[in-house]
Amino acid sequence: MDNSSSSSGVGVLDKTMSVLDALESGPATLAQLVRITGLARPTAHRLAVALERHRMVTRDPQGRFVLGPRLGELSIATGEDRLLAVATPVLAQLRDLTGESAQLYRRQGDSRVCVAAAERTSGLRDTVPVGSELPMTAGSAAQVLLAWEDPARVRRLLAAARFNENAIQSVRRRRWAQSVGEREQGVASVSAPIVGPGGRVIAAISVSGPIERLTRTPGRLHAQAVTSAAEKINEALHTQEPAAV
Repeated sequence: MDNSSSSSGVGVLDKTMSVLDALESGPATLAQLVRITGLARPTAHRLAVALERHRMVTRDPQGRFVLGPRLGELSIATGEDRLLAVATPVLAQLRDLTGESAQLYRRQGDSRVCVAAAERTSGLRDTVPVGSELPMTAGSAAQVLLAWEDPARVRRLLAAARFNENAIQSVRRRRWAQSVGEREQGVASVSAPIVGPGGRVIAAISVSGPIERLTRTPGRLHAQAVTSAAEKINEALHTQEPAAV
């Protein structure tokens, strides 16, 4: 694994960060950490256990390593979540442009969580309250969050998913996803990836609403608007400038 482009020159720090980076996408066994980071197995184990002692890493019920509570505490301490800061006005603009509810999802283990939303003020809505935990096995946002995952995780979740490998390949090719009645009967959605400064997909931006409005080909109506909103957020995250609306 070549980390030369992001090397700080402090070897142990770079190796530690590679472990945290690997866990950003979700739970990982020691074998998966070794494969993703390129570290020797004893090194990966030693660093993961040390991070666990500092609550930067913890274990899920299956014994896999996951990001720990200390990271969330540090994020709160900064007083600002950069993603939410730049995404919130873009979500409002996307809602106004499409006339549909807009959401931002992050992956959390084997689920996805709505971390921000801009809801329609009237009419029939598909409301997803902030904080809602939804499955990674149904819905266009789940497709997006899974599409660039480690192949082993993709295979595991596809076994129980409402979509298949062909859908995932299509998402990778066109960089947006659509779903019709996957997560909830009568609801359609369109989603696109949000890419962090490190090139990793860190979130999905979506619009959702009744099939009666979005039709059975919601991408035809809203893929351009959703992908444009995603690019606006991506640009702001990479340039560290507020997203223009």
